Order: sequence, then structure tokens, then C-alpha cells
Amino acid sequence: MKKGWKAMTGSRSKFGGRSGESEDGGDRPLVDRHPSRTVTLGRVQPQAPGHRTIYCNDREANAIVRFKGNSISTTKYNILTFFPKGLFEQFRRVANLYFLTISILSFTPVSPVSPITNIVPLSMVLFASLLKEAWEDWKRFLNDKTINNTPIEVLIGQEWQNTTWKDLQVGDVVKIKQDGFFPADLLFLASTNADGVCYIETANLDGETNLKIRKALEKTWDFVSPEKASEFKGELQCEQPNNSLYTFTGNLIDQKQTVPLSPNQILLRGCSLRNTVYIVGAVVFTGHESKVMMNSMNVPSKRSTLERKLDKLILTLFCVLFSMCLVGAIGSGVFLNKKFYFFGLWDPNLRPEFNPNNRFVVALLNILTLITLYSPIIPISLYVSVEGIKFFQSTKYINNDLHMYHFESNTPALARTSNLNEELGQVEYIFSDKTGTLTRNLMEFFKCSIAGEVYGAGITEIEIGVAKRSGVKLKEGISSTAIREKGFNFDDARLMQGSWRNEPNPDMCKEFFRCLAICHTVLPEGEETPEKIQYQAASPDEAALVAAAKNFGFFFYRRTPTLIYVRESHVEKMGKVEDVSYEILNVLEFNSTRKRQSVVCRYSDGRLVLYCKGADTVIYERLATGNNEIKKTTIEHLEHFGSAGLRTLCLAYRDLSSDTYDKWNEKFIQAKSSLRDREKKLDEVAELIEKDLILIGCTAIEDKLQEGVPECIETLSKAGIKIWVLTGDKLETAINIAYACRLISNDMKQFIISSETDEIREIESRGDQVEIARHMKLTVKHMLTKSHEEALQHLQTSSEVKLALVIDGKCLMYALDPALRVTLLNLSLNCTSVVCCRVSPLQKAQVTSLVKKGAKKITLSIGDGANDVSMIQAAHVGVGISGQEGMQAVMASDFAIAQFRFLTDLLLVHGRWSYIRICKVVTYFFYKNLTLTLIQFWFTFQTGYSGQRFYDDWFQSLYNVIFTSVPVLVLGLFDKDVSASLSKQYPQLYKEGIRNTFFKWRVVVALAVFSVYQSLVIYKFVAISSSTSVDSTGRMFGLWDVSTMAFNCLLVTVNLRLLLMCNTITKWHHISVGGSILSWYIFSFIYSGAFVNKGIYGTVFTLMSTGYFYLTLLLIPIAALSFDFLFLAIQRWFFPYDHQMVQEMHANETDISSSIGLVEVGTTQLNPEESRRFAMARLPREGSKHTGFAFDSPGYESFFASQAGVLAPLKAWDVARRASMRGRKKK
Repeated sequence: MKKGWKAMTGSRSKFGGRSGESEDGGDRPLVDRHPSRTVTLGRVQPQAPGHRTIYCNDREANAIVRFKGNSISTTKYNILTFFPKGLFEQFRRVANLYFLTISILSFTPVSPVSPITNIVPLSMVLFASLLKEAWEDWKRFLNDKTINNTPIEVLIGQEWQNTTWKDLQVGDVVKIKQDGFFPADLLFLASTNADGVCYIETANLDGETNLKIRKALEKTWDFVSPEKASEFKGELQCEQPNNSLYTFTGNLIDQKQTVPLSPNQILLRGCSLRNTVYIVGAVVFTGHESKVMMNSMNVPSKRSTLERKLDKLILTLFCVLFSMCLVGAIGSGVFLNKKFYFFGLWDPNLRPEFNPNNRFVVALLNILTLITLYSPIIPISLYVSVEGIKFFQSTKYINNDLHMYHFESNTPALARTSNLNEELGQVEYIFSDKTGTLTRNLMEFFKCSIAGEVYGAGITEIEIGVAKRSGVKLKEGISSTAIREKGFNFDDARLMQGSWRNEPNPDMCKEFFRCLAICHTVLPEGEETPEKIQYQAASPDEAALVAAAKNFGFFFYRRTPTLIYVRESHVEKMGKVEDVSYEILNVLEFNSTRKRQSVVCRYSDGRLVLYCKGADTVIYERLATGNNEIKKTTIEHLEHFGSAGLRTLCLAYRDLSSDTYDKWNEKFIQAKSSLRDREKKLDEVAELIEKDLILIGCTAIEDKLQEGVPECIETLSKAGIKIWVLTGDKLETAINIAYACRLISNDMKQFIISSETDEIREIESRGDQVEIARHMKLTVKHMLTKSHEEALQHLQTSSEVKLALVIDGKCLMYALDPALRVTLLNLSLNCTSVVCCRVSPLQKAQVTSLVKKGAKKITLSIGDGANDVSMIQAAHVGVGISGQEGMQAVMASDFAIAQFRFLTDLLLVHGRWSYIRICKVVTYFFYKNLTLTLIQFWFTFQTGYSGQRFYDDWFQSLYNVIFTSVPVLVLGLFDKDVSASLSKQYPQLYKEGIRNTFFKWRVVVALAVFSVYQSLVIYKFVAISSSTSVDSTGRMFGLWDVSTMAFNCLLVTVNLRLLLMCNTITKWHHISVGGSILSWYIFSFIYSGAFVNKGIYGTVFTLMSTGYFYLTLLLIPIAALSFDFLFLAIQRWFFPYDHQMVQEMHANETDISSSIGLVEVGTTQLNPEESRRFAMARLPREGSKHTGFAFDSPGYESFFASQAGVLAPLKAWDVARRASMRGRKKK
């Protein structure tokens, strides 16, 4: 009978103890059971700092080391730390710390206001912020709980028993069933599949849904059954926990035999098992030491430029506050005099702040008094209001915009952060990747060159574009002989259906096809027929090459860990089809350093061949001498393919003798077994065999431009945005893509800085690295200086001229040197377009940082692959494209879109609107609080600078929180100067954001002038008019009557001033403004009628019983706003903004698209299927990255779909996660 997990922890035999142990649990020395271990009873040797030792299936031996458990926690707080840590986080904000100081001062005798009136608003702000933190942390806790309690089968004795993820320990042997997730980093021991292989999906790691193959060690293939698995007592020596997802170094020692381990034997936490009944694995890294959890760090925190300028504005307000306090303090020190005997200043027990004998103390104490009195000048609700507006803009506008919804992939736009909305409206430089960003990353085999002969007659989009620029008309259309399928678009009958046998070099054609069919890591799926088979590849290029081999008659249909099966047609004779197996002896994998991939295989007749494919520069360095004619011809073909915008690879092979291979393989095994610098040693060993290659030819793959890319770039250029393309492609390819995208045109002056010159090639051929570096630096310096001088001459001659810069990676490496960086930056900033080719991911980030920090310009980086992550994180705004290369870029981005063309809506519509709205919200907060405080300041001059308050405490405290809070939110959410369609029709409007038109100091100063004027009008008019006015009983108005009247006029004035700032007046504006004024009257009626002991008692009723109240309430706001109205009228008529001119041009047009393409399920714009897909895309998603995986996973869809009434297939992971969600009853 199965027992609970905790009940079994004391039973040693159940955790892999030896079957022959005594029943009374007597211990034997561990060293007797495992001779290879340096272990004695009750003691284990300390772990080496470079690696860890794990005893598989033996908890007692591992317990001494105290490995971390498998429970994970991603919460920020616990019960004890929530309040202290949460409050600490809140008071890191300067504004909150300021109001805390004011609240503390209000408890002192020098404060003229009640402490509670300062504490309540601060408490409300803190409560809202802490509630948000608590809610987010509670969701993380529930998610952690669900993941930690996921069931798993663990080997106990000789049977599988259920336990939970959190109870797993290092060394445990576990069983994972099909579609299950791996609970920890596991050593793959055995599988139900033949030859110990399994298929895994890594979508939770990198977003890729392509299946990957993992192969267990042959030594452990038999450990499928629990009886066999219980016999496994291996010792695992491996690297310490680290965050490298794609590397693993370790050795397995079993029965005195050491076997090297590689990433192919490791199954990472968060991945899932596919197409395999179940696998058996041993736990290596647990919990927070698993590789995926060590990668779960937050994206670097970014603050918008406007937010940083807001800090400066707050600092300015501090200075204004201090100046006002200083004036009052000096005034109080001068004003106090004993001649004012009626103040009682002769009293010996006089308080220090009223003692005229010590004026310095009087002034000093009065500063503290006035600070509390003038504290509302800093708006307490500003940050909360701005955050709420940004959050709403992100979730309701950006995420729901149909114009940025991609129907084909069912992908809506996604704002992963709301901090940078307004930054989207100020972008001046865009840095873009090419492949998958500007292009579709849907590769098609298009042309090839074999033994110096070109095959393929198709015409690319780039060639058509080049011909149009030259005035040549090319015949477009699909040839009748062209063959098209996924990954293959080829038009040349000479290679099809065995016709290659009649070519001049049929043997080389055969090697070409076999290289395509064998040298890869593609996995076949489905039926083993050419029509129904599907290829799972790590990249679209590989899938295209294998698809090409299939169409040429070399059909790859099956793979095992050691064999590849190819169905070859027309090899021996026309029409003959034969199934051939090739033994894969070694795979030298591709990486960004090697830029090539090789496979050593053995034919059935014993022939040993190395097939290699890679970048042309890498392959040519390793070719054998001779065949110069083919080499030269192939280079010409490569250049031609590159100029047509095609992606090229070179193919080569080498025949190996048995002796040569055996000697090399010994070194390969040694390098593979090394625990230190394994990757480096493997690369060094690969160099020994990847030489003396024979060139077969090259392939050319077409990656077409995305829909709407040229139009999008043209529109963004009109908006004043400069676009840079950073790509790893060759110079010619990059230039032609730039032409096709309309990034570069013939009327531009082009500066090309390239290392591909005869002089540089000659120096490189000598091999002297020092001389190469010295010459390259001098050459790059000369070219940069010359280009910069020419650029300045062209700009001085004509301001209309447009410049373009093209630079390759080698030159860029030297141009980024501190001595040349400034010249590069100055030249680049004068160019409309810049293309950097052959650049590395690091160089992409360096170029982005150069403009961001050197030019102080707002930058945006956009990419779709893992190689773009550093560039995305380096820019002010990072945009990820959810494309064919997984989701790494999206996971590191601030905003995610499906197509490059959606940048038009993201920037010109949402970015521009967000910028204008946030600018107005911030400046309005500044204006209304300054006006409130200035009225109090003018009153100070009539009170002998004593610090007497003008307003009632609660009036002042609720001014920001209730009486003026809602209209400003409506302004930030609904204000719209022009429609979305007009924003795109007139992209020049975007330049207002680039110039920061609406948040310059002159805008702030203008509002400050209005504030001074309005405060004087309100205070003076009310004070003067009330001095001669009386109530219905003939009594003169007192202080609280005057202050209530002034506050009344102030509320009406600032709310009406908000309407003057709006470009659009909707029902929500009327409701919010009217509701705010109404809330003031409701509060004043209750407050002045209920609090008898307050001076404010009955004042509202007294005022409203007089005609003076209504006349003043009508005239003062009109007088106060007349100056503003006149200024705005003059500005609009004589100095209009760009958007105001567009408004006048389209004044009589109705904005039909007021919802900017926001749709609900069932609208007539979408058919039923599209409506369902869009509804699915809009369902709530897991926003937090604090999960059991490193990155966001696409769970919850089925659950939320059921709540929304949308049909969606249930995913296995949804079942495990449902417990973390609170269900809602269907209505």
C-alpha cells in the first residue's frame, strides 16, 4: 500500500537502498556499496568549487551536502516583510517621502493644519499602492502553490509513487509522462522510444514550438521499468548551477566507467515531453538552482524621458516652495515688533516663534510652519493618476487595437509595460533587425550553384526593385515549370526528376543533394511520405534545405540517434528508388562563433565523409588547394545571389580515411569528456578535421519582405524618424534590402565604409594581426573623416539633400573605438538612413547605446530573435516581433507586435496620443496645485506672515483626492487632437513629440503665469468684494466665508480650465467636470452643517442665501479665464500647432473611427472565425514573469475562454494551473 511522501522519508531502503541490507535498517558503509565514491559512513567530502557530485537514487548520500529543495517562491513579500518592505518601496519615491515629512511636521506645534488632513490623503495613496502590490504578490503566491503541488511520480524502492514537485530532491529518479512538464533539470536516463530518444518542446523557455530531440546514454537505455531503474546507482559529476540554457558539462560514473554528458542528455525544467509515452530521469538541479529559474530575472527597469523630466519639475516646485517659505519667514521676522502690544508680545512666557527678541528663530520656525501650509504645491495624487492612465492606455487601447491585430497568426499587440507609453510618441531613432523583422523569415529554397553552374531561374522582389530603379521592366509571374511548396520555390528543370544525371558534374550534384539531406539536425514528423511528412527544424533555413533535398529526389524521412534514412531516387539509374541509411558518427554543431555545421557519416559501403555547410568566409578558409576556377565562379555566384537579396550558404565535403578519423575521434571524445572549457576544446578539435574541404557549391534562400514594410518605413521617415538597419547579412544583401524597403533611394548621397577593399584583403592575406588592426583603424578613421566632411559640404550646399551611411561589422568594430566614436556619431546623426551589415548582437547593442547616450535621442529597437535581445534592452523602448524565431525578443521587450508595419499605429497613433495626454495631465496637475497654493500665499501677506491658514483643512486635503481628480483622468484617457486615420495621413504631426513641444519649460512657465494671474484674480476679487458685502442678517463676511467663496471660485475655474486644454469634449468630460463640482457642493453641505465646533459651520448656507454668491461665482471664473482664452485664441490663429492646422482642414469631417479599430466579438467587421480568434487573443494572459518558468507561458487561455463563453481547446497545463484562478459563475 502506498504511503504519504513524508511518512516514507525515514525509510532508507525505499530511496534506493541496497536490496541486500538488513531488515532492521542497519547501516553499511556507503563506500562498500559504491566503490567509486569518496564517501564514508556519516561523512561526505566537501563539494569541489568547480563542480558538484550527485549520487543518483540515494537520498542519504545527497542529504549530507544539503542541496536546495525543489520548491520555488517568486513572491516579493511574506506576512512579516510585507508592511516594512512595501512601505520602504513606497517611500523610495521622493513625493511620498515628502508628504511623510509634511505629515510628521503637522504633529508639531508649528503646524497650522490638523495632522489628520495630511495623513488621510497620504494613507489613501499608500493604501492603493500597497493593495496593488498585495494583489500582484497574492497571484504569484497562488501560482507558486499550484506549481509546487503539481503531482509527479518518483521511484521508491521498486515502484513509482506519487509525490509533488516541491518534495523532489537532487538525485531522485522520476517518471515523466507524455505532455507532462519536467519538474526540475533532469539527466535523461531512458525512454519508451527506440534507441533512448525523446522529443521535447521548449516553448516555455524560448517560445519555440519546434520539437527538439534528446538522446539518453546507451548505458542507461534499459532503465525504463521501475525494477531496472532501482538498480541504477550512478555518480554524476557536473558543473555547478548556472544560467546557461544551452550548455551542460558533466560526466556519469557507473560501475567504474566514466561517460561524458552533453546538453543532449539534459531535460530542463519547464520544457514538456512530446511524442513519447514516458521517460525516466534523475534530478540534477532543483528549484531556484534550475537553469530556467536562474534565468528568471526581470527585464532592466526603464523610465520614460518624460518621467525623468517630471522629476525635474517636482524639484522646481520644491525650489518654488522653498522660495515662498523664505519670503514668508523673512517677512515674519521683520513684521514682529513689540509696538503691536495687542499681540501680547511683551509676555515673558511667549512661544519662540512669536518672540521679537530672537527674529532668526522666528524666521526659522516660520519656515517649518509655511512648509506644512504650502505643502499642496506638490500634487500627492500625481503619480497614482499617471500610473492609472498609463495602465488603462496599455490594456484597453494598445492591446485591443484591431489595426495591430494579425489575423494569420492570431496575435494582438501586447504592451508588456505601461511605463513607456508616452515614450512611443517621442522616438527619433529606430534600430531594426532585418531577418524576421523586415522580412517574413519564411525561407524558400530559390537558387543554387553546383560545381560552378547556376541553377534556378526565378526573380526575387529585390531584383524587381533594382530593375525598376534602373528603368528596366522585368517579366513578373509564376513560371509553368516552377515547383512550389513550403520551403521550396524553384524553377529549373535541369535538377528535377533525375535530370541532374545529364549535367556536366552529376557526381557533384549527388554530393550536393546528400549534403542537404544529411548535414542537419531536422526531425521528421508524420507519415513517411513526401506529401505528408513535416519537418521540425531549429531554423527555417534548415527546413528549407531539407525540403529542397526531398524535391531533388533525396527524401530524408527518418532519424534515430545514430542513423539517418534517405530515400534516394534516380541515383543508380533513372526511376530507381532506394532507401539508404547513413550512420551519423559525429555532429559538430553550429554556433555564432563557428558559423558552420559539420556531420561525419559512414556510408553502408564503409565510406567515411565529412559534410560541412556554413558561411562563405568560413568555408573558403578551410578549402583544400586547387579547383580555383570553381572557387572563383562560386564567389561570383555568391555575390550575385547576395545582390538579389538571397541568403547564402556554402557546402563542402571531405573524404576521411579510417586511421585519420579514429585518431581524431579519440581527441573528440577526450574534449567531450572534459569538465572545464569543454566548448572551447570541442571547437579546437573541430578545426583539426574541418580542413582540406572540397567545395560543392552554394545555396540561395529567399526571405521575402513582410507586407507593408516599404510603406511603413516611408511613413515613419516622413514623421521625422530615422531608421537604422542592423543585420548580419552581407553588404550587397543589406544594401538591396534597404532599397527594397525604401530606406535608401537613388537620390540619396551614400557613404559606404567597407572592409572589402583590395588593400585590406592584401594585408589580411599576410596574416599579421597587429598590422591588420593598425591598418584597419587608420583606414576606418580616414573613411569616417572624409565621409563626415563630404556630408557637411552637402548639407551646407542644400538642406534638402538626404544622406545614407552603410558600414560593415569589421569597420564598425574600429569605428566604435573611443577615439573614433564621436566622428561616427556625428556622421550618423546627419544621415537619414544607416545600414550596418555583418554586425554581431553585441555591436547592435553598442550602436544603440551610442545614439542613446551620445546623442541624447530617444531610441527604439525592434527585433524578433534571441540575437536582438541585447539591442532591445539597450534602447529606450524595446519592441519584439512574435515571429518564426521563438519568443525571446518578445520576452525581453516592452511592447510586442506581430508585424513591422504595425509600428505605424503603435508610434503615430498610440504613442503620439499617449505623449500629448500625459503632458497635459502633468502640466494640469502643476497648474491647479500652484493656483491653490498661490491663493494661500497671497493671504499670508495680510496675516503678518503668521502662517494662518486660508482654507479649511479638509478643503485643502480633498482638493487633489476628490474635487479635481476625475476630470484629469478623463483628460488622460479620452483627449484626442486628431483621429487615428489623420495621424497616419499626416505623419509630420509626430514631429511635435520629437521636439517635445508640449512639455518644454516655456509651456510650464506659461501655465505658471496663468496660475499667478488666476490666483490673484480669485483672491483679490473675493477679498475686495466681500469686504463690503453682508449676509442676509446684515453681518459682514468673516474669514471662513471669504475662504469658502474663494475655494468655490477656484474649483469652478480649474475645472473649466481643463476643458480649455481639451481637443475633444465628450460626455465623459461633462460628467466628470460636473460631477467634481457637484461633489464639492455635496461635501460642503454635509461638512458645514455637521461640524458645529468648526469655524466653517454654516458658511455654505450663509453664502448661498445671498445674491453676492451667485454673481461672484459667475464673474470671477470668467475674469480668471479670460486671459487664458485670449492667449489660446491668439496662439491658434497666429502661431498654430501642426495638429491645429489639420483640425481646421478637416473641421467639417466626422470622426467615424473614434474607437481606433477596437472591436467586440460579433461585430460586422469580422467573420465568425476571426471574431472568435480575436476574442481568444484578448483573453487575460499571465502577465507576471514570476512563475515557475523563466518567461511568460501561454497558459490560462482555456480557463478564461470558458468564462468568456468562447470555445477553446483545453491545454494540459491549464488543468494544473486552474487551482490558482478564482472561478466566476457564468451568467
